[in-house]
Amino acid sequence: MIAVLMGGYSAERKISLLSGKAVYQALIKSNIDCFSFDLNHENLETLWEKEFDKAFIVLHGRGGEDGYIQSELMKKGIPFTGSSALASNLCMNKATTKDLWDKHSLPLSRSIVALKGQNLDSIDFPLPWAVKPTLEGSSLGITKVKNKNELDDALKNAWYYNDEALIEQWVEGDEYTVAILDNKTLPSIKIISENDIYDYHSKYDSNKTEYICPSGLTIEQEKKIQMIALKAFNLTGASSWGRVDFILDNNKNPYLLEINTVPGMTSHSLVPIAAKASGLSFEELVIKILNG
Repeated sequence: MIAVLMGGYSAERKISLLSGKAVYQALIKSNIDCFSFDLNHENLETLWEKEFDKAFIVLHGRGGEDGYIQSELMKKGIPFTGSSALASNLCMNKATTKDLWDKHSLPLSRSIVALKGQNLDSIDFPLPWAVKPTLEGSSLGITKVKNKNELDDALKNAWYYNDEALIEQWVEGDEYTVAILDNKTLPSIKIISENDIYDYHSKYDSNKTEYICPSGLTIEQEKKIQMIALKAFNLTGASSWGRVDFILDNNKNPYLLEINTVPGMTSHSLVPIAAKASGLSFEELVIKILNG
C-alpha cells in the first residue's frame, strides 16, 4: 500500500494538491494499491494509524520538501520517494545550496544574504538584482530590483515568507530546467514567459507561458548543462529524482538558480514534460519515481 502525501501547509499547498491528485490517479491506473493523504499541522498521528509500505511524497515547500516529513518517516522506518531528510533540508535553502555549489566552482551569479533585522552588507555587484526568500519555491516572493530605492520593498516581500532573503545579480537571458531521474538527465526545457520573472502566475495561471522541449540547444550546449545539473544534484546528496534550474545568458553561458527535490507533478509540470520528450508516459514516470 502506497500513501500519496499531498497538500501540506506551505505557500505551495494548492499546487501540491494538484500534483498529488495526478500521482494518485496514475498509481490507480497502474493498478497499485494506494490512498491519498492531505497532510496538515494536526493530522500526522492520523497518518501513522494507517497501514502503508511506502510514502510517495508530493508535498512542495516547507513541511514536505525541507526534510521534515522525510525525517518523520525515517523515525517510523517507512521508505519514501525522493531525497533523504538531510539532502532535502539542504536543497530547500537557496543560500546554503549556492554556498555548496560555489565551493565546487559551479557557475553562479553573485549574491549575498539579507537577514531581517540586521544591517545589510554593501552590495558590490551591479543592478538589476533578483531578491527572493531563501525557503520558498514556485518563485513566490521574488522581485526584480532595477533601482536601489526598490530594494526595501523587495526585501519586505521576501521576508514575508521567512527571515532570510537572497539578493542575486540579475542575469539577462532565458530560463532552462533539467530534470533528473534515476541519476540520469532528461532533455532540457526552455521556458518562455511573458514576464521578466517566471513567477507563480507564469507557472500556474498564465496560458502564454511556453515550454520548449527539446529546448533547441546545440548538442554541446545540452551536454554542458546536463553535466552541470547532474553534478549540482549529486553534490547536495539529492537522489532518485528532482529538477535543476538555470538561466542561460545571451551568450548561452549557464548560471545555476536552484534545485527542486519534489518538483510539480501535474500533467503540465516540467518533469512530466521532459519525461514525455524522452518517451516516458506520465504513469511510467510515476512508477519510476516510486521504485527509485
